[in-house]
Amino acid sequence: MPNSLQALVNILQKVSHLNSASEQVNALVHGVCEAINVDVCSLYRLDKSGNMRLVATQGLSVNHPIKIPQGRGLVNVVATSKRPLNIDDAALHPDYFYVIFSKEEKFHSFCGVPLVRRGEVIGVLVAQRTQACKLDADSEAFLVTLASHLALVIPAEAFTPKKKSSANMRHQGISGAPGVAIGSLWHCKKIGLEDVTESLNDDHRLELERWHILLKETKAGIKAEQAILGQQLSAEVTGIFDAYLMLLSDQTLIEKVESEVKRGHALPWALKLSINYFSKLFRSMEDPYLRARSEDISHLGNKLYQVWLNQSVGTAHSLAAITAPVILAGKHITVSDIATIPKRYLAGIACFGGSALSHTAVLANALGIPAVMGLGDIDRLETIDKLILDGNSGQLICRPSDAVLEAYQKTLASNREIYQQLKELRYEPAVTTDGCVVSMFSNTGLLADILPGLKNGAQGVGLYRTEIPFMIRQTFPSEQEQIDVYREVCKAYKGKPVYFRTLDIGGDKQLPYFAISGEENPALGWRGIRFTLDNIQILMTQVRAIIRAAADDIDLHILIPMVSSTDELDQFRALLDQAYEQLVAEGLQPVYPKVGVMIEVPSAISLLKYWRDKIDFISIGSNDLSQYLLALDRNNARVAGRYDHVHPSIINEIHRVATMADSMKLPLSVCGELASDPMAVILLLGMGIRKLSMSSSKIPQIKWLIRSVSTQQASNLLAEALALDNSKDIRLLCRKFIEDNGLTKFIDVDASIAKFNHLDAVIKI
Repeated sequence: MPNSLQALVNILQKVSHLNSASEQVNALVHGVCEAINVDVCSLYRLDKSGNMRLVATQGLSVNHPIKIPQGRGLVNVVATSKRPLNIDDAALHPDYFYVIFSKEEKFHSFCGVPLVRRGEVIGVLVAQRTQACKLDADSEAFLVTLASHLALVIPAEAFTPKKKSSANMRHQGISGAPGVAIGSLWHCKKIGLEDVTESLNDDHRLELERWHILLKETKAGIKAEQAILGQQLSAEVTGIFDAYLMLLSDQTLIEKVESEVKRGHALPWALKLSINYFSKLFRSMEDPYLRARSEDISHLGNKLYQVWLNQSVGTAHSLAAITAPVILAGKHITVSDIATIPKRYLAGIACFGGSALSHTAVLANALGIPAVMGLGDIDRLETIDKLILDGNSGQLICRPSDAVLEAYQKTLASNREIYQQLKELRYEPAVTTDGCVVSMFSNTGLLADILPGLKNGAQGVGLYRTEIPFMIRQTFPSEQEQIDVYREVCKAYKGKPVYFRTLDIGGDKQLPYFAISGEENPALGWRGIRFTLDNIQILMTQVRAIIRAAADDIDLHILIPMVSSTDELDQFRALLDQAYEQLVAEGLQPVYPKVGVMIEVPSAISLLKYWRDKIDFISIGSNDLSQYLLALDRNNARVAGRYDHVHPSIINEIHRVATMADSMKLPLSVCGELASDPMAVILLLGMGIRKLSMSSSKIPQIKWLIRSVSTQQASNLLAEALALDNSKDIRLLCRKFIEDNGLTKFIDVDASIAKFNHLDAVIKI
């Protein structure tokens, strides 16, 4: 349906501004009929006796009160199953219940969605048409989203110019991909959407035609670039293009641009408004992974605009001028830009914006190209001939002196040798010197992140963030839409463990169509499992989608985020059982997943001993657990200097969890930054933790570290660390261990300590 988000907003605004409940519900059913073009819209509410009573309708005869007895009729099927029911002919359904005098016999199609408040079904919203055909997926999604809002509304209501230096001008950024590169500047200067100014169209129909032509041309261009990259490298690293193609096919983006065009905006301005809308949504989030998605959306918007202007990163003639290693630099470095430069000459990437989690950095990691992100605007860069890019420290060095250049050339030669050694470990097990095997998993949340994990030797997905399909839409995604995404993950990791975390929104992760506002402390508010249990119809749909997406050869796991009580765990298990029974009843042969909890909320640690027979595994979400234990927001500049995940309280609590997991014979894994910090990893080994999940680019280094130490050494180090009362001393202890055991070849101990002292990393030249 066109402009579903605007229709949703219009209905909710109208309903919320009416004074009486009767006015609200009548305005609601009238609004739904107009928005999705149905003949009937009815709202039923569950009464104290368990019956469904009609409280408002547009289309049915209401000469007599309508009541559907408990357990009877299709509305009760919807209420009991806690999920939508969308069928083409209601009278043919075995649970059909005819309401006398309603004249409903002339309406055939039936789509009902539950209204859920605080985990309880309080009513059902129904739409019907005279034709015997199911509602389309967009209309169903619209009803689901609207019903979720109504359950709440009706019951109540974001190289500066410096003095020219003769040599060694350093610009500090963020490490996007490790390694060192030396090369000449290749400045990628392109007009972006930020240069577009407001303009109107004279004929919105013609402008819409141009929009769809632009989509077609952009898709064709991306496919061509994907093919070029595949020829130069391998198909394993071209998956990021698939993510862009998926975004270009997403009706949410398409309809948003269409709505702006219909409002009279010219296509470039409509495109800018739409891209800025989605980019701002992600940029406002505190979670660094999700915030990085704003960069990907902005890149795609610039790509569309550049196709509109018929631009490219360089003509064939100019690209032919590249005959030696270059550093690709610019404000907007897109995947397309990277694909255009011949691989043998692309030495490094210097991006003035971006973060370590953007697609640019993801691809750089996958290709093994050093990258520095977030350098800021660097003026007069075009006058610089030679650059050194240090991806390890996140620095760009302009006009290096002969001494500095020679030192980095030696480093580059050494890095090539190290890279080859780490590359050879891809198919080797992560086994300690005394024979203890550690499983290495990758964290991911986009299809584009999946294949780099396999390339780096991931043995499965330890944390798949399911929020992204929800966050890039204007309505809750349907069951089938989720299946399509999750199935790609399962196909890529065929025969390997995959851990799907259920929807974890709230706090800093907001949905554009279901914003959670009015919370003074969102981090302690309506998020994670608390949100999904209160909106159980969304959780039911997601659980069904995860199970249906998994094949027999997938070791399927479901992770429950932010669990803080036994009631939450019991409610989820009951819902999982119901979802499984539904799928069996539908004639499927589903895989029953293993169920585990994420230890993020401190209260869960004390409850673990009661959960032995309720869970199959435990996963420590080290980022949130660290913040909650320390009561520190690491993104808050006022307190970030106090944050360190090897703080004694964190190490002691994780050791406590590891001890309980061992006594209960439950598998335990750790994900988050802790799992990729070399100093912390040695302590985790000493605790007996044998499963780690991290960013795929970190796997080779951590695997090498694990293969270089014994569990006895790690246990001894842990014992010493547990006797210390501050994180600084713990890091100094770990540093001494790494240096004494000759592990500095791949481990930069100075950078690790400096990171958590919030000092610039030490550069050894």
